Amino acid sequence: MALAKTKAVALFGLNGTLIDVEADISSNLPNFILVGLPDASLSEATSRVRAACTNSGLSLPGRRITVNLSPASVPKRGSSFDLAIAISVLAATGAINPGNAANWLHIGELALDGSIRGVHGVLPSLLAAKELGWARFVVPTENLPEAEVIEGIEVQSFDHLTQVASFHGSDVQPRKESNLRVISRQADTKGLCYSDVLGQSEVIDSMVVAATGGHHMLMVGSPGSGKTMIAERLPSILPSLTTEQAIETAAVESLSGLPSGITFVPPFRAPHHNSSASSLIGGGLAVPRPGLISLAHNGVLFLDEAPEFQQPALEALRQPLESGEVVISRAAGVARFPARFQLVMAANPCPCGFAWDPNRQCKCVEPAKSRYLNRLSGPLLDRIDISLRVNTVPKAMQKKRGPSSSELREKVLAGRAFGAARLAKTPWRLNAQVPGAYLRRNWRPTGAASDRLDKALERGLLSMRGYDRCIRLAHTLADLDQVETPTVEHVARAMYLRGGELG
Repeated sequence: MALAKTKAVALFGLNGTLIDVEADISSNLPNFILVGLPDASLSEATSRVRAACTNSGLSLPGRRITVNLSPASVPKRGSSFDLAIAISVLAATGAINPGNAANWLHIGELALDGSIRGVHGVLPSLLAAKELGWARFVVPTENLPEAEVIEGIEVQSFDHLTQVASFHGSDVQPRKESNLRVISRQADTKGLCYSDVLGQSEVIDSMVVAATGGHHMLMVGSPGSGKTMIAERLPSILPSLTTEQAIETAAVESLSGLPSGITFVPPFRAPHHNSSASSLIGGGLAVPRPGLISLAHNGVLFLDEAPEFQQPALEALRQPLESGEVVISRAAGVARFPARFQLVMAANPCPCGFAWDPNRQCKCVEPAKSRYLNRLSGPLLDRIDISLRVNTVPKAMQKKRGPSSSELREKVLAGRAFGAARLAKTPWRLNAQVPGAYLRRNWRPTGAASDRLDKALERGLLSMRGYDRCIRLAHTLADLDQVETPTVEHVARAMYLRGGELG
């Protein structure tokens, strides 16, 4: 009897569990059995492994092969276990060095000819295993770009089973793959710039405020007023992601099967208005997958034609906007995905869109207008910091270009740098993230500035959450002006940006 083992990792959401892949070869009737709570796709690994080993010149013995994935209580799915199963079996047969195989964690899918294919979720798998104390990994060459971004680990990449076997001491001749395709992400090259936007200086100034403080935003205006154009350019004035943020974002993208690699450009996601709540939030029957709001983590989520979205999809945004994460419960466990994004919504003032257009006649009846904007519920709008009316640009202003994104980005960086000293004493990075209780206790404006907010609250012009958001906006405006404490003018501007009834 021969016994050997190696390591693999099982993901549930972004959380991982180290798996012992144990192989036992006995003298019973020939069979290949996989135990340890594998799903249907993983159970098929036995056929792939046997064919891959045979076609690589590493034939398996005609005996009973039992592979156990431990701990058995953890659900396991997908084809990423193929390579670990093959290595443990080869180590049990003596074809490779069992001691060397046991020191490495293996991830990869096997083709029938022995080539190693890339799999989804390599980056979060390696991050999870590193947190659990593992530091030596074998991955497919196709997944090497995302593995290389993690510091403090040792990574070996291969594109054929014979190469891995040779690395572990086999005398088999390694084969080279001629059609290898390595995917790596490049930075955004669209070159979107705010200088392309004509005559919307007030809205662009508000985007600078939103970018500086990380504030959520709603724009309401007629079709053709530039709402989408303005929103698409928001990432061009946002600071580059830190290394930690870039890795977080890339981990979610890797789990979703998007192209591997890393970029420091904040992500921009713009789902279609027929997207379901599950596509936005994430989900799945057995193992949850991240949704679009998690793919927008550390970036921008843009909802164009926001009232056209399904009501459950819009209401599902409320909890992530407050907590910065998505929690999905299934029978197998609880999956948590990061979802700290900046929400930008755009809407027309009425179903036809021309209620505010001086050059077009609106054909909507009043009840239809009211129902249209009321699709954006009060609790959702209460979480929006900035609400703006975007007017159609007059002909006289259509030749007036706005400032470039590089100029505006310098303002954003300067504003964030000024507020960094205040935020350094807190667990938060942006003004928009600071909880209301902390704001009222430590950052509340004084004197006449505070009186103005208190009177608006007493008259019912602001909810308590709106009160808090005005304080956040006032501090962001003060940061842009390089002022320590918000003034009356900052508070007045914050209340204007906060907006009122847009109907």
